Amino acid sequence: MDHLNWEILKSLQENARLSFSEIGRKVGLTSPAVAERVKKMEDSGVISEYKAVISPMKVGYQLKAIITVSAFMGRLKPFLVKVKEFDEVINCYRVTGNENIIMEVILQDREHLERFIDELLYYGETKTHIVLSDIMENNTIKKPVEE
Repeated sequence: MDHLNWEILKSLQENARLSFSEIGRKVGLTSPAVAERVKKMEDSGVISEYKAVISPMKVGYQLKAIITVSAFMGRLKPFLVKVKEFDEVINCYRVTGNENIIMEVILQDREHLERFIDELLYYGETKTHIVLSDIMENNTIKKPVEE
């Protein structure tokens, strides 16, 4: 990964719909050179997918929360299967520490949150944190600092 690849990645993270020509103008390469570098990064797994990012608020989800779950004995494995069925969950991590799971969820309103927590209580103890704002709105991977 050289400096130019990082610049290409930065451009794609900001707008994955940019043409290779537009990216090339930004980074000082020809369109075919950018295309070749992007293809190599796709083939090696550095770029794993392109996707549309949808605004939850615009489609009726007025509430975002971080919910942790401390699974009851014998309920973690069933939860790991069930969590994939919850439409509300947009990110889910199995972690170390007192809680087994950290989830980022979107919900329509407080009543939706209450129903969702009620479903989770079968699997374990929950803690809920309502998100007030997104400080890092554009979560991008940045080039590591070189020593």
